Amino acid sequence: MTIVIASLIFILYLVLITKTSIMKKIAIIALVFISSVTIANSQAAKSVFFELGGPGLASINFDTRFSAREDGLGGKIGVGGFSINGDGAVFVPIALNYLIGKDGKNYFEIGGGVTPVFVSGNSTDDNFTSTFGHLNFGYRLQPAKGGFTFRAFVSPVFGSWGFFPYWGGVSFGYKF
Repeated sequence: MTIVIASLIFILYLVLITKTSIMKKIAIIALVFISSVTIANSQAAKSVFFELGGPGLASINFDTRFSAREDGLGGKIGVGGFSINGDGAVFVPIALNYLIGKDGKNYFEIGGGVTPVFVSGNSTDDNFTSTFGHLNFGYRLQPAKGGFTFRAFVSPVFGSWGFFPYWGGVSFGYKF
């Protein structure tokens, strides 16, 4: 567990302070997070999913529990974004979450995290980097033996621009 916390602190430092290129930051973030979680507990439930909405806008995500239990504390990291006419944004949602459930399949999910955003393109003079926070409240279908997963959630977002409480999303994926 301490290796996961240390990795999350390193990721935040990398994203918020260093001047490394966007693609290198994304690659390092993903590698550090996935490696630390795998080292911390190889028996933990893991899933990969596509999320539409939420803090990554349209993103691919990796989620894992920090123990061998199906419920309890876990984390996720993803990468998503968009590009229109040479202008683009990359979102890297990083979050902790907690699953509450008794039947081993249906869960209430609660969590929160940060999403660094990297914007570049033809209409901006300089590349722009920002970070916003997000919360997560929703339903998760996650079978105990693996297979199809589904999530539907409300994900309020907040940043220097204010608070937007009416954001949410859905995701579809696979638990292994």
